Amino acid sequence: MKKSKTVFVCQNCGARQPKWAGRCPDCDGWNTLVEEAVRTETARDRRGAGISAESGKPTPLTAITSDRGLRIPTGMSELDRVLGGGVVPGSLVLIGGDPGIGKSTLLLQLCGHVSRTGTVLYVSGEESAGQIKMRAERLGVRSDSLLVYPETNVEAICAKILELRPAVVVIDSVQTMFTDLAPSAPGSVGQLRESAAVLMQVAKKSDVPVFLVGHVTKDGAIAGPRVLEHIVDAVLYFEGDRDHFFRILRSVKNRFGSTHEVGVFEMRESGLVDVANPSEIFVSHHGDAPSGSVVTSVLSGARPILVEIQALVTSTSFGNPRRTAVGFDYNRLALLAAILQKRAGLVLDAEDVYVSAAGGMRIDDPGADLALCAAIVGSFRNRPARKNSMFIGEVGLGGEIRPVSSLSLRVKEAARMGISLVFAPRGSAAVFGAEICEIGHVGDLSDAMF
Repeated sequence: MKKSKTVFVCQNCGARQPKWAGRCPDCDGWNTLVEEAVRTETARDRRGAGISAESGKPTPLTAITSDRGLRIPTGMSELDRVLGGGVVPGSLVLIGGDPGIGKSTLLLQLCGHVSRTGTVLYVSGEESAGQIKMRAERLGVRSDSLLVYPETNVEAICAKILELRPAVVVIDSVQTMFTDLAPSAPGSVGQLRESAAVLMQVAKKSDVPVFLVGHVTKDGAIAGPRVLEHIVDAVLYFEGDRDHFFRILRSVKNRFGSTHEVGVFEMRESGLVDVANPSEIFVSHHGDAPSGSVVTSVLSGARPILVEIQALVTSTSFGNPRRTAVGFDYNRLALLAAILQKRAGLVLDAEDVYVSAAGGMRIDDPGADLALCAAIVGSFRNRPARKNSMFIGEVGLGGEIRPVSSLSLRVKEAARMGISLVFAPRGSAAVFGAEICEIGHVGDLSDAMF
């Protein structure tokens, strides 16, 4: 009997190796290589059999009608914002997050709203129909058009989708699905790749949007990210601390909208509720802030959000001073600390520096550089910044303060929240009633902010 050929596939990045090794040479993951059978050409030819429609003819671009106005509203404004205005028909969306963060709750609420106008298919591979019914009762979701389908076979799911033609399909979760095209176990990279590919084909052919729930690894990334992210149309991460009420939905890939948008939700007993004004939850006491606490404005797509940045500078007890960042890139913190020491004269060689963005917000906007420097200076001097003030600006390696984009939108949001003084780069105009204090160099920051 002829033995089938096997390869070793990394369960993190999907790389294939001819033999087993303790560490994946592509992603450096330890003990991630798993032996899987190689799919034959016959199996490859069977992919999508029974679910693909007849091949269409090439169509001129000018003859194709745009479906920009055909988006399906989800009933949650924050989710619509992250998706780019609603659910696009025929799209394949992957939602990941820590266990218990609220992924199933979010999608069940989406199903409850869409089921008011059409049929919704909720495919469960982890929970029984009774467990889903209990969650639906807690969320107040009641609809005869919401169909629960406990199934893990992808071919059976695709047949049911083509039979029902629902408005939305939810797969909870993709790691539990399996297809006959892959001989490996459910949850492996081979099964994830094949299952997602088959679901993508049925979504495109039937014009039915499909949502996939994905588990995350210990590092917080979706299991098999390089495999799934290349297949799906959008990748959303649901973030937050389970001990707090607020959740953040972030887009890292979106073929139909911006990848800079975030949606903010509040977790209540009755489910997730949109937070229409996120600045209120990320800024707690900008009027009377302690030393090391300042406010900045970051852009989330086209929406400015005020965020409170806190810093703590204290004498180190170790040989090397520590740099700890929560909500910021660690390398960015180390760079700004070096700039403050070199260009502003702050002696941080023997000081531990801890910084945090309040509310669990993760900041990648370079416009927050000046606020991070101001928080460090305030904690180092043990003096609070001027009341009702905000800091906006990018800091260069020479210590210069550079302009940022959409300054007028940031200042307008600050004025709405009661900010009366804005520290900004030189050349910034006083707009929307807020006083602008122009700063050209980090060396001038200490004298200006106190």
